[in-house]
Amino acid sequence: MTLTTAPTQTGTEIFERILAAPGSLVALEGGDTEVLIDQLRVLVRHTGQSVYLWQPEIGLDSLRDAHARVPGSQRLSQVLRLVQQSIHFGVYLLRGVQLPLPATDLSLLRQLARVQKGHVRRVVLLDAPTALVDSLNDVIARVSCAIKPELRPRLRDGRWLL
Repeated sequence: MTLTTAPTQTGTEIFERILAAPGSLVALEGGDTEVLIDQLRVLVRHTGQSVYLWQPEIGLDSLRDAHARVPGSQRLSQVLRLVQQSIHFGVYLLRGVQLPLPATDLSLLRQLARVQKGHVRRVVLLDAPTALVDSLNDVIARVSCAIKPELRPRLRDGRWLL
């Protein structure tokens, strides 16, 4: 039983890090993307959160509803405009973003990164090329997928330390 709950907790921690990021545009660094997507799929089915996954060959797909695809969302620019126009909470995972990125897509990413008010929306780049993340360095929040080691208190010189 603990083997099945541990991965979900990791997915929960990463999801909380995404939501706590200082900006709307997030780059996930490290970790196994397939495992993370599976963990998030389990999480959103239990919590009802709105989390979507975009892949160029498939388009925008809801992680909560197995086959709820958004029609006409194969192009990145279409998805970025959809996110920009949305008034609802949502986390949009973008996987398979390739370089060179058209100037319009880069501009849309920068606009989404600057949106701070209103409804919480996060655009998350999964396995993004380093050159893309570096080019957005001034507006992107980097979130590590590495599992944080558990801090255990230690007794040193008669005092408990973390």
